[in-house]
Amino acid sequence: MSNQEDKIKSSLRRHRDETAVNKQIKIAQAHKIPITEPHKYVKHHVTNCGNPRCVICSNPRHVFNEATIQERRFDQDKLHIDDEETK
Repeated sequence: MSNQEDKIKSSLRRHRDETAVNKQIKIAQAHKIPITEPHKYVKHHVTNCGNPRCVICSNPRHVFNEATIQERRFDQDKLHIDDEETK
């Protein structure tokens, strides 16, 4: 059967889920977004529409054919290392 540790883990998991939902509901209320199914926001953010072709939610590499922030940071570090090697 279940012991005390399992009960604590289960209650913590439920608490984390409820906390995540409440945070997303507060964000939705601030942006005046209607909420029909609050529990779907456990793993999904309110302001993310989920459409991969959306200009706001999608990857800039796919929409605008430009590098992401992480790629630009990597290239910048690479240029910095190359400059130090030439000195």
